[in-house]
Amino acid sequence: MSTATRRRVLLVEDEPGLVLTLTDRLESEGYEVRSATDAPGGLALATRERWDVMLLDVMLPGGSGFDVCRDLRQRGVATPIIMLTARGQVVDRVLGLKLGADDYLTKPFDMLELLARIEVQLRRMDGVRPGGSPTVHEFGDVTLDVRKAEVTRGGAVVEMSAREFLLLKYFVEHRGATLSRDELLNEVWGYHSMPSTRTVDVHVAWLRQKIEPNPRHPQHILTVHGLGYKFAG
Repeated sequence: MSTATRRRVLLVEDEPGLVLTLTDRLESEGYEVRSATDAPGGLALATRERWDVMLLDVMLPGGSGFDVCRDLRQRGVATPIIMLTARGQVVDRVLGLKLGADDYLTKPFDMLELLARIEVQLRRMDGVRPGGSPTVHEFGDVTLDVRKAEVTRGGAVVEMSAREFLLLKYFVEHRGATLSRDELLNEVWGYHSMPSTRTVDVHVAWLRQKIEPNPRHPQHILTVHGLGYKFAG
């Protein structure tokens, strides 16, 4: 990876040994790494500078990783977030995802798996960078700006995770097509750590809450019974 194309990783972790280990390995893989050791410092760095991916511990001095994740999404920061924690309970994973995290690894984890998860997030976000397709999409009072990786509704920034953004982007770019849950899992998630199609349903429900005038009677993301979903625009 050349200096000009080095991807930037923000590591928010308070265990010195893990910070050193992750930094050394990520830098050896060509990433530029910065770290913070508490929640306020992580939040400040995450909002002040641009990052390609963020590794966020749950248990931090000065606040939790959940707090940091929630605050970043509320501020419209769509940087992909991979949460790192010693906790393995399902409720913690669900809470992290609900607050806008894009992935979750329980300590101790295999370094190769972490690298693979990072690469998945980078590939997902590469799809939102400007190319030959339109960079701004509008429907109803919602605007999706691909270049900024930002969604606004009625002029106000919509709190949205990177995964939700990518799912909405995929819907918009395939307007009118019936998309199966398996297709959405393959194209938006890109790997099988969460293979259940229920994952798609949950994220669609979250999107509807954020972009539909009446989530119970959606106008944009429609259910095609027995087949999947369709974006009507």
